[in-house]
Amino acid sequence: MRVTRYTDYALRVLIYLAVVPTDRLSTIQEIADHYHISKNHLMKVVQQLNALGYVDAIRGKHGGLRLGRPADRINLGDLVRHTEHGDSSALVECFSTENQCVISPNCQLKRILAEALQQFLSSLSNYTLADIVTETERPALIQLLQLQS
Repeated sequence: MRVTRYTDYALRVLIYLAVVPTDRLSTIQEIADHYHISKNHLMKVVQQLNALGYVDAIRGKHGGLRLGRPADRINLGDLVRHTEHGDSSALVECFSTENQCVISPNCQLKRILAEALQQFLSSLSNYTLADIVTETERPALIQLLQLQS
């Protein structure tokens, strides 16, 4: 299983917001700069994270982003399910609405891969954002992101 760049960026945004002090708001530009990725790519991701309640986006001159709920209440399996959309999460062609594989009606690969995907998501559901940003890992993440502690 490979998650899309969209999901990767969603995870990065949440990790960043979990690392910065809770009393500080962050901007999309700031997050993009620290990860060396495009602000434009992050804007759509943050918009969905906000709509789903993973992030609070505060508008205005002194606005910014913060986690929408505690890190221990952000389930990784749920996040991946929310950010992997439709055919973009198709492991093979027969998962897609554009399927043209001639052996699909009698091929068991789709069933086996669907089971593997379910186990992958089930395993992710055992973890939260807090499991990524532990007190032990926080100092290293702060250093790697070049944040002031």
